Amino acid sequence: MTTADPNRRIERAEIEDTSLLAFYRDMNAPERRTFWACAAGWALDGMDFMIYPLVIGTIIALWKVDAASAGLAGTVTLLASAIGGWLGGYLSDHIGRVRTLQITIIWFSFFSLVCAVVQNFDQLLIARAVLGLGFGGEWAAGAVLMGEAIRPQYRGRAVGSVQSGWAVGWGLAVLSQAILFSVLPAETAWRWMFVIGALPALLVFYIRRSVTEPEIAAEARAKQAASGDRPAIWEIFSGPVLKTTILASLMATGCQGGYYAVTFWVPQFLTKERHLSIVGSTGYLSTLIIGSFIGYLVGAWLADRIGRRNLFLIFSIGAMAVVLLYTQLPLTNEILWVLGFPLGFFASGYFSGIGAFLTELYPTRLRGSGQGFCYNFGRGIGALFPFLVGALSATTSLANAIAMFAVVAYALFFIAAFALPETRGRVLHAD
Repeated sequence: MTTADPNRRIERAEIEDTSLLAFYRDMNAPERRTFWACAAGWALDGMDFMIYPLVIGTIIALWKVDAASAGLAGTVTLLASAIGGWLGGYLSDHIGRVRTLQITIIWFSFFSLVCAVVQNFDQLLIARAVLGLGFGGEWAAGAVLMGEAIRPQYRGRAVGSVQSGWAVGWGLAVLSQAILFSVLPAETAWRWMFVIGALPALLVFYIRRSVTEPEIAAEARAKQAASGDRPAIWEIFSGPVLKTTILASLMATGCQGGYYAVTFWVPQFLTKERHLSIVGSTGYLSTLIIGSFIGYLVGAWLADRIGRRNLFLIFSIGAMAVVLLYTQLPLTNEILWVLGFPLGFFASGYFSGIGAFLTELYPTRLRGSGQGFCYNFGRGIGALFPFLVGALSATTSLANAIAMFAVVAYALFFIAAFALPETRGRVLHAD
């Protein structure tokens, strides 16, 4: 077994032009095709995930499901995505980033269609769990693909801009909800939401025709094939990378636990505790989504401007503060609508630095496995938060439950990020 040399000098590229769109102006055609393929993948990934939180109120009413059980379906999806992400990352180290991306997109698209035809909550729970395997694998393969395809001086902005596709997908889900629940009865509209979630499968045709494997990944696999030294799935838990794996996993747990505690339950918070209708809550969610989209773009710019760690430290503090304001003060609905923007901004913007940061922490031979495991370990543990928030809301208000788990998660995010090294501009090698 071969691991990267811990004494190897770390090369860093000089970041001269820090404007947000500099990376796109300098992209060649293959880089731009990869950028748009991954951006579309993230958008459709986000749409697929956010469909369930948007229809959770309807599911609870139609099938008489309690809040904890309804939250469990979200938790199971994320737990399965943790396994899928690790396996998807490992697979991308062995068969390639592009091929793995195609497989995972087809997988979660098909099982979104299965969700549309289930006949009871237990069937939905199983379908969401199986969907989660592809959901996690798609992020792992796409994040590594983008991180390796983009030059180091632009990596933070490029990967972060792709991450903004999640907000676009979230917006598409909310728009679909507003339209479908306006023209169809609720007991039918929620099924059509999941049908729309199968659309990502169409993206595979574009990827097959237009996206190529990063040279650095192809070179690394060629070296492994020649030497017979294939990385083992447990190699990220040994040698000099073990500390990195532990800290990065804790960081990913904090950032995703906070995000899911907030975004999974905010739609229900608005309808249950603020007494808004499903259609009436659309404007509030739109403000939250716009804040998220701007947060992703600003986070992408800051990741290269001030560094990955500073981005995480600033945004974790901002997220804690806004969550407490949003949930704990007796605000009018009008003020709550305004606060949706900073809530979305701080609760989402730090994700723009995560993909590039994890890419830069690992050597190429372990990048898919390491990045896939850490991010999706965090997703798996963070997956407990929707369930725990739902369970705690049985004994206190939903607002209190959201605030409690979000603050704990963001504090963990801050501490772990502080303990990890800065990686801005790091040059990658085929090691």
